[in-house]
Amino acid sequence: MTLKADFSKLKFPVLIFLLILSIYIVLIPGSKELSVIMDSQLLSLLYLVVRILRIDKILRFRSSKHAFTDYFKGFEKNKAIKKIFGERTEEVLKNLEVEFTYLRSYMWISDGDGHLVVSLYYLNNGDLVDIYLDIIHELVHIRQFMEGEELFDISYSYVERPTEIEAYRHIVEEARNLGLTDERICKHLKTEWISDDDLKKLAKTLKVKCPSKKSQKTSNSLQLKLPIKRTKHTRRYHAHD
Repeated sequence: MTLKADFSKLKFPVLIFLLILSIYIVLIPGSKELSVIMDSQLLSLLYLVVRILRIDKILRFRSSKHAFTDYFKGFEKNKAIKKIFGERTEEVLKNLEVEFTYLRSYMWISDGDGHLVVSLYYLNNGDLVDIYLDIIHELVHIRQFMEGEELFDISYSYVERPTEIEAYRHIVEEARNLGLTDERICKHLKTEWISDDDLKKLAKTLKVKCPSKKSQKTSNSLQLKLPIKRTKHTRRYHAHD
């Protein structure tokens, strides 16, 4: 079943309310307040409003597109990424464009032409483990987009959407290759738009054991040899085996 958005029957105050919430999502993505008052299905609807009204495009503050390989070096040799594209890895990454935005968000795929959109704030301040895993996650979505799959099918909840499950399977596999514990993987899986119940459901699907809040350790620091590094004073990233 495919759900189609029809806003013509909604009353004007409801449309204004959805518009305000949609702008809030774009300007302050990952708001913890939203995760408390809304479930993932409603958030999916609001993201659909953002896409239809092109609010995200309007509010990107002069963002521009660049060649992915100019800023993410050596990713075509990364084994985890080769699993996504196979023999086409180098070709796909060479032709991939990345758009840097000043919005305080993470990274996502443009539903227009399938290019990667990345928050500069996240690149400069985010945890390298999360950034690396997010790149893998979004590259899976890029392959799905190239194959004509629907990335934003709101007939599924976020944690049950086939395209999301596939992307999460890739990052869980790579996270374990890096030596991350299930607790650290769960920390990565828990986003502001995923409720505790949805996290349990997603973790069960991915066969990841998330500890209860009482049993979580106070320190989540790990000494890892990451296949990615951030070049000092630039936003360029280098991958290696």
